[in-house]
Amino acid sequence: MTDDAKAEGAPLIRLPEPSRTGAVSLEETLARRRSLRAFAPDPISLQSIGQLAWSAQGVTDAATGYRTAPSAGGTLPIEVDLLLHGVPELEDGVYRYHPVEHALRLRLPGDLREAVTASTMNQGFVGDAPVVLALSAVAARTEPRFGALTARLIDMEVGHVAQNVSLQAVALGLGTVVVAAFREAELAAALELAEGERPIYLMPVGRAA
Repeated sequence: MTDDAKAEGAPLIRLPEPSRTGAVSLEETLARRRSLRAFAPDPISLQSIGQLAWSAQGVTDAATGYRTAPSAGGTLPIEVDLLLHGVPELEDGVYRYHPVEHALRLRLPGDLREAVTASTMNQGFVGDAPVVLALSAVAARTEPRFGALTARLIDMEVGHVAQNVSLQAVALGLGTVVVAAFREAELAAALELAEGERPIYLMPVGRAA
């Protein structure tokens, strides 16, 4: 189950319906947002995992396909993988988020925390988090329309996505941090990303230790 064809054979795992309202105001999440690098081992619920994935790339309008984060020309180059550990309903592994279905599909089974952490020059807190979002980009989706602007637009877009996740984490009583210090080829290999798909950010998420 390591290439796209095999991954497509894995069943979709529907996530709980995301909440569109919450008890924490936007202003409060902005004021409380901090980078967190010490995570408790407590597992995160499937509801919260779904909410985090939805905040990153969830569909907000079924008719248009609009997402929670803006995308240049609607080219949607960003992919979201979730490295999950200790979720009662799911086996450990790397799951790809499918926004239209609001669902996960297992791409890589097993505990891959050691390999992913090693790619970050052994930033141990990455492996301590029960959930790690891996944000990657497929430039070929954007290049035909925007050419030389593609790299800049993708960097901007992944920033929008990361801020959404950061604020959503706060609203859920969780914390996260953006990790960009990693060996790109090593991380891409650990996640078995397809050719032409480049990892940009890791976002470990959990409760504060």
